[in-house]
Amino acid sequence: MEKEYFAHETAVIDEGCKIGKGTRIWHFSHIMTGCEIGERCNLGQNVVVSPGVKLGNNVKVQNNVSIYTGVICEDDVFLGPSMVFTNIVNPRSAVVRRDKYIITIVEKGATIGANATIVCGHRIGRYAFVGAGAVVTKDVKPYALVVGNPARQTGWMSEYGHKLVFDENGMAVCPESGEKYRLENGNVTKIY
Repeated sequence: MEKEYFAHETAVIDEGCKIGKGTRIWHFSHIMTGCEIGERCNLGQNVVVSPGVKLGNNVKVQNNVSIYTGVICEDDVFLGPSMVFTNIVNPRSAVVRRDKYIITIVEKGATIGANATIVCGHRIGRYAFVGAGAVVTKDVKPYALVVGNPARQTGWMSEYGHKLVFDENGMAVCPESGEKYRLENGNVTKIY
């Protein structure tokens, strides 16, 4: 049976991984056994996907990203160039902790910017936006914009990736899509 995904000739694809239709895997990437990659994903150059990792559909992974065991990315996630995940809180070379990986979840539509670091055990909410170089040390709310080291919330983002400006009634409109959002009790929801 012909494979339904593209892998560059320099990519290493281990037996026992699942790769969805229309996914593209580029130069010098390594897809390890036991991982699951959805449909229409794009994995750039020098990407490593470790055993047990789950990537949803339409996940974009830019160059030089290692996605370690314990990471789950839902649909439409964007992982910027050279961003970093961890999977152990207290690594030591001489101490084996392979059975102690901590789960990190990146929810649907979230963006993690270039060179950001995500400390394991946290949840990045739906459509959250982690700025370039940020160091995430706690959960990030859906639609939140976080920047800095440690990452701090500085605003809210639309599903199209624009900063939301809320009026006195707690309402905002995305300038690109026209979609409306409500800020209430410290949380943002999209109005349908």
